[in-house]
Amino acid sequence: LKPKVPVRRMVFHEITKEAIQRALENTRDLDTDLVDAQETRRILDRLYGYEVSPLLWRKIRPSLSAGRVQSVATRLVVAKERDRMAHVSAQYWSIDTAFTSAGQAFGARVASVDGHAIATGSDFSEKGELSAKAVKAGVLHLDEAAARAYAQALEGAPASVIDSVTRKPYRRRPAAPFTTSTLQQEASRKLHWNASSTMRTAQSLYESGYITYMRTDSTALSSQAIHAAREQATQLYGAEAVAESPRLYGTTSKGAQEAHEAIRPAGDHFRTPGEVAGSLSKQQLALYDLIWKRTVASQMADAVGYTATIRVLTGIEVDGKRHDVLSSASGTVITSPGFRLAYQEGRDQGRYDAEKNDAEKTLPDVAEGDAATLTEATPDGHETQPPGRYTEATLVKTMEELGIGRPSTYAATIQTIGDRGYVTHRGQYLVPTWLAFSVTRLLEENLANLVDYDFTASMEG
Repeated sequence: LKPKVPVRRMVFHEITKEAIQRALENTRDLDTDLVDAQETRRILDRLYGYEVSPLLWRKIRPSLSAGRVQSVATRLVVAKERDRMAHVSAQYWSIDTAFTSAGQAFGARVASVDGHAIATGSDFSEKGELSAKAVKAGVLHLDEAAARAYAQALEGAPASVIDSVTRKPYRRRPAAPFTTSTLQQEASRKLHWNASSTMRTAQSLYESGYITYMRTDSTALSSQAIHAAREQATQLYGAEAVAESPRLYGTTSKGAQEAHEAIRPAGDHFRTPGEVAGSLSKQQLALYDLIWKRTVASQMADAVGYTATIRVLTGIEVDGKRHDVLSSASGTVITSPGFRLAYQEGRDQGRYDAEKNDAEKTLPDVAEGDAATLTEATPDGHETQPPGRYTEATLVKTMEELGIGRPSTYAATIQTIGDRGYVTHRGQYLVPTWLAFSVTRLLEENLANLVDYDFTASMEG
């Protein structure tokens, strides 16, 4: 009998000459634990799908499917829709104000009356009532009549004064290099692509040797990549825009195996988007540009500045009673942009984003006790909104946080629940069908352990 030849493997995450040569020179033993984990998932998927799917055929309709990942993803979308259906809207009013001080104009919003904070959307429960916490804090819920009365009194107020000026240091680190899930999320936010389009484009870039392997849950960069990113950032933005020492990133997602490097431009020296523009399609170039910017920015310095808040006190009289009205204006001033010279991370549209005012704007250089003149007071009505539906980006983010599925499965899972008729797309949003409600309820009531959010994550462990 011939002796068994030990299995050795080449490991490379990018299709470049340097990477292949390094892989040949540094072969390693096969990691049988990773192989076993993948085989276990395959077997489990079949035990789950082959046993549960026929139940759906008999009880609901033919050609449906159930799966370890797809059924839980469908349940997430259905649960969000249930929350939306249970939501009761509440109406509330705010008052926007405008002031001039030290010869400069700035906008503000009434923050409190007689020390009681004005209610905002986040102060209401899903039942359309002030939350217990808000009631305990004495939050003031303005209706239309009260808001208009206060606004009218403010416009007739004789004088205002700067009550306080506060400044707090602002520092923000750059985002980590892309993993599969964060690439899908950012491409959804900035390019308005679905997960399938993102992965198809990334696959073509990888196969053409432009980026490293695109199915990964690691944010780590090789020493060659760190050197290339720092070198390019120095050339393009100056040494002062680069972090003093190399930045190392760790992965925090559940069950991350970190079998691959983060997604980055391929090679020991990065090609800029301008250098590759002639050889890439418009879609490929857009994704390469995103990956290149994120990678270079990850090794740059923090963005530094300060957040400033100006509070203006105005005395008014309503129905024969005196009230002290405090208006607040906030802004962020960036004094050293650092990584922002190369890249800024996108944001998901949150429930109360329209009410938040964290924009970067210049506020007047005033001091406590300075006089201020109120030039305008405008009441504005609002209505609380139900929780936002999932987009592909936010669904991927939630699945990653819960440890549901692997990076390589996210796009395929979303594609599957769409093909099976469980969700439809309304713009960027995922809307569950009545079929999804039926399937989810059947599984919740009869096979609850199989659609438990921690089930697939515990199996990964």
